[in-house]
This record gives sequence, structure tokens and C-alpha cells, in this order.
Amino acid sequence: MGDSWEDQQGAGAPKLNVGAKPFVFNPGARSFTPGGGGRGATTEDMTAQMASASIADPPASSSSVMEEDDEGDDENDPLWQAVFKMAGGDRAKTEKMLEDPDSLMQYPEIRALLEGVVGEGEGSTTAAMDAELSRKAEPRMPVATAAAPASSSSSISSSKMSSGSSPLVAAAEDDDDAGGSSELQDEDPREHLNLVFIGHVDAGKSTMSGQLLYLTGQVDKRTIERFEKEAKQLNRESWFLAFIMDTNEEERAKGKTVEVGRAHFDTDAKRYTIMDAPGHKNYVPNMIAGAVQADVGILVISARRGEFETGFERGGQTREHALLAKTLGVRYLVVVINKMDDSTVKWSKDRFDECVSKLKPFLKSCGYAPKKDVKFIPVSGLTGDNIQKPVAASTCPWWEGLYVAGEHNTAEPTLISCLDALCIEGREPSAPLRIPVLDRYQDRGTISLGKVESGSVKVGQKVLVMPTKNTYEVQSILINDLPVRSAKPGENVKVKLGGAAVEDVQKGYVLCSVGEPCHAATRFDCQLALVDLLEHRPIFSPGYTCVAHLHTAEEEVTVMDLLSIEDRKSGEVKKKPRFARQGNVITCRMRTKREVCCEAFKEMAQLGRLTLRDEGKTIAIGKILTVLPGKVAK
Repeated sequence: MGDSWEDQQGAGAPKLNVGAKPFVFNPGARSFTPGGGGRGATTEDMTAQMASASIADPPASSSSVMEEDDEGDDENDPLWQAVFKMAGGDRAKTEKMLEDPDSLMQYPEIRALLEGVVGEGEGSTTAAMDAELSRKAEPRMPVATAAAPASSSSSISSSKMSSGSSPLVAAAEDDDDAGGSSELQDEDPREHLNLVFIGHVDAGKSTMSGQLLYLTGQVDKRTIERFEKEAKQLNRESWFLAFIMDTNEEERAKGKTVEVGRAHFDTDAKRYTIMDAPGHKNYVPNMIAGAVQADVGILVISARRGEFETGFERGGQTREHALLAKTLGVRYLVVVINKMDDSTVKWSKDRFDECVSKLKPFLKSCGYAPKKDVKFIPVSGLTGDNIQKPVAASTCPWWEGLYVAGEHNTAEPTLISCLDALCIEGREPSAPLRIPVLDRYQDRGTISLGKVESGSVKVGQKVLVMPTKNTYEVQSILINDLPVRSAKPGENVKVKLGGAAVEDVQKGYVLCSVGEPCHAATRFDCQLALVDLLEHRPIFSPGYTCVAHLHTAEEEVTVMDLLSIEDRKSGEVKKKPRFARQGNVITCRMRTKREVCCEAFKEMAQLGRLTLRDEGKTIAIGKILTVLPGKVAK
């Protein structure tokens, strides 16, 4: 290959020492000794020599150097990384968002970051993080001194690495995400309940959800004051509590919830996840996506004159939501008669009794047992009466006598105490694992979201994804964005699957135990109750096509054959009918175009419930009786 560089330079030339350590000049040192020996040179001498030396390229100005150091410091900062990700990788947008610390507090990721544990030696108080927010909000100014180096590690689990971070930092954070034993937490032993707020539009669901969060200390007073100001600017002063759950501008401007809002709170007895479902009929599919995960339904009824009647009459969402809740597996229903403080009600016992007397027969027809599964509580979502603390006797003198006597299956004075008294049965940690996938996204790996319906999941466990039958390893588990070692039934989890691409996991898929998968089929026999057929399609017969909601899956289905029809009055069963009408209870065979994960209701109720919708209307509810193997030719 020819002479080396050292040979070309001559024998007397100094040779390159590849093992030499990098030299860092310390201006505060007393003396400098080259090579570790010889006469010590003073700092002044070295400074004079460096000043007289010829330099090919002039150094960058101190301000530009500090700006670069500040940017590097920002990119390693957990807060900067989290905001950078929310801004979609746009640096300018990130800086603009950091200039308004108060607005950042509306994001759950930022709140989790501020409440998290900062690295050792940094402190973990909210005041320290507020100071960090204030520092980020200040305009950049050139400084003469060097910026302090960023912390080399962070134990905040919710911080995300930006795309410009170094590979070494990425590797370290990947190790954290994988769940080192030193950072993983044990699962909270308190029982977890999923609550879904349902009811007619404008019944006060979002306001009550926000009041719950405020009373349990999940929202600070400063944030509430800011929401009050924003609501006043919109001439909607009473909407400020709803702004806690309704976060986008469209929802706040119109006062209508569109997407299912999520939040968390806890008491000494239990942990809760709130799901604020939309009440408008156009967004019923979104309501179904929230209710399918719920254990308890909070049916919000407006006691205001005219509003209760509008929601309860034919076409109102009170009826459809209550029916869907039972079909989707909501075990208990707490009916809160809201707006009792309204000028048309004034905590009237007659109005409360009127609402209860109309609701009980209807809820019984939906499948609920009013004396066992349903509770009734009068509340005011705006003032907070009877939510955390009982309403004053001077305001409502009759309520104490009702709950002490246990009337309407209610023996607790407030909504929170009523929820704490509920007990969910049938959760089996040792059963086969079933996690229907509600959603998934990409974040240095595929993260799937869902509720653990049965069984338990642990870090390092192998899981089978149905219906694709691919096997992946669970790299990490998050509950409320906190890494845990395992999750039991009833928990809402985020599961990171090692080796899975985002297209390998879809909504409606099910994570199962290896060796004990759920069924995946295109045909099944089911029992249906035809509750409300379309006016222009009043006949249900073979060939009828609609959309089926099974757990988190939505699939188009076609009726293959009617197997039997039952007469509700006489109880007579007719085999092989030609068609069925509204009000009939039938058994039929249905098929889907694609394989769908399902189970017979008697084997696993969570995967065996069925809801049929057509043209935005719920037409039938039912359960799967038998899953048929194999596919059929189209």
C-alpha cells in the first residue's frame, strides 16, 4: 500500500499517539505540566502562548456558541423532548409552546412529567418543574458564561426522545422503556374501575367529569380560573368545568363532546378512569368505543324541565345509551339526576321521584335489575353538591332520609362514596389472557392500548396476537403512563410489543396467551333482540347487511340464515322463519368478510356480546351462541 504517513514525514517527525487522552484546557488551573513532567507553566503563560498562536479559522462568537450549547441542553431536557414530540418535530412550534407554561398544563403528558420523579440529586417538587417551565418561557439571551451541562439521565417515564437525540441517549431510554427492575413499580393493590359518563346531549356529563377531577385534586385552582376566563369570553360561564375534559377548540366552541375524553382520579379505596362519552347521536360509535371498556356507567339525567323529556322520549340518547351500556357489558348503572339546583327544579323531591319512576321500567326492559344493579342519586354537577360531600340539609332536607332508608338501592350519600362501595366480581387473574386492542401507535416500537378483560400480563411474557397468530414479547407495560411489572384484569394498559410493526396490530385484534388463543372466525350463530329497525327497512331477513360491534372490533356482517324466532307473548319458538320484525327475539347465522376475534358468550362474555347498527341507528343487540370454524366462499 506504500509508505505510511509517519514514514513520509521523516524519522524526526513526531508520531501520532492513537492512545492519547483528549486534552481539555482548564482556565482555573494553577499550572500546566506537558506530558506529566517538566517545569510547570503558569496559566498566564499558557494563555499568552495560545493568544499568540496562529489559528486558521476564527472561533464562533460567544453568543452563537452559547445558543448551540443551549439547544443541546434543551434537546436532552425531558420537558423539551415531550413538547417537541407534541409539536410534531417542529422546533419553532416547540419554542412557541414553551413560551406559555400555563397552556402546557392542559396536556396529560406534561402533567405526568411534572408529577414524575426527576433524576437523583435534582429534586422532584412541582416548584422545581415550574421554575424549569419559567426558564423555558424566557426569551433566549446571549450570555458570557458556559451553560451547565444537561443531566445525563432521567427517571421520568413519560419523557420521550426527540428525533434529533443521540443514539447513545436513545439506547439508554430504550433500556428504560424495557423496564429495568430498579424503575418498574409494583401494581397498585387498590381495585380499578372504569367509569363511562353517558346520557343525552347537554345533560352535564363533561361538567360533572370536570367537577369530579377538581374535587379530587386532579386540577389546580389556577387552571380552573383560566378556564373560567375562557368560558366567560365565549359567553358560556357555566361551561368552565367542561373545559377540563373537552380540550379541543371545536368542542369548547360548540359545547358538544366529540371524542371520548379520558382522565384518572383515586380515593383511599379505589382507582378510577373516567371516560366522558359524547351524547350527540352522530357520535354514538365514539360512545361505544368508550363504553366497551367500562365497568360502571354513570347515566347523567337532566332534571331541568323539558330536558329530561327530550332525552327520554323516542329518539333521545338517554334510551339508546342505556341500552348500549347493558349490551356492551356495563355491569352497574349509577343514575345521577343532575341540575337539581336549576331554577325550574330547586331540589324538588317530586321532580326527582318523577324521573326515577319513568326510568326504572325502561332500565328493567334493557336488562338491568333496578333493585340490584341500579342506583339513583340527585346531584348538582356545577356546584358539586352530592358528588364528594353531601348536600346541605337546608338545601335538600329530604335526601338524608332516602339514603339512610336505602331507597332506590342507594345507601350512600354521595356519588364517590357510592362508587367506592361497588364491587366488581368475576375478574380472574389466572384465566387465559385477553386484551382487545382499542388502538395502537408507533413510539420506538409498537404500543397497543386496551383493557385487560381476563388473565394477567407481565413484562417479558410472550403473547399471541389474534387473528394473525403472530407471537411477540411484552417489552413494557404502562398503567396511567407509569411503568409496571404486571397488570391484572380491569386495568387499562399500554403494552409495548417487541418486533411488531404498527400494521401488525390493528383495532379489534386481541392479545392472547400463547397456547390458549381466542377464536377467529367469519361465521357464528347468535341470538338477537330486534329493538329498533329502520322505517324504510322494517324486515330483518337473510341477506340483511349492517355493521356489527364486537368488543373493540367493527365489522360488516351479513345475515346468512334465520334459525328460529321466539314469540315474546306466548313463548312459542318457530323454526326457520322467512323474516323477522321489530320486537322479535331471533337466532340467526351471520358471516363477516374478514376473520374477527370472538368467543361464545357462555365461555367469555367480554368477547361474546354483539351490537348491530345500520345507518347510524342501533337496530339489534345480542350475544354469540356458537363460533363456527372455517371460512365460506364469497
